[in-house]
Amino acid sequence: MAGMIQLSFPTHPIQESLIMLKHRLVVSSALASVLSLGLVAAAGAASHAAAADKAKDKCFGIAKAGQNDCANLAGTHSCAGLSKVDSDAGEWKYVAKGTCKDLKGMTAEEAKVKVAAKK
Repeated sequence: MAGMIQLSFPTHPIQESLIMLKHRLVVSSALASVLSLGLVAAAGAASHAAAADKAKDKCFGIAKAGQNDCANLAGTHSCAGLSKVDSDAGEWKYVAKGTCKDLKGMTAEEAKVKVAAKK
């Protein structure tokens, strides 16, 4: 199609503004969707973790050295895996609900009494 003339129409500044506004709206909507999906996923994970925790008990005095689940009663550490000795009354592990006594473990209240008695 040699010899054809290509026509270009000048756009009005208001039209350019509307195009940019639509573009920003689409980008903002997409970003909001992604962020909200992330929040929904995080909330779902938190509720799943809470439901899993309800099926378990903290059992004190049964953790082997380096195998505790979180902070100890004495407050000397706040992370899992930092217990120094086996069966420390202040260290705990999650166990299936109702099995702590079978494992020769203690509730938090029992462990607090035993730890206080050592001092």
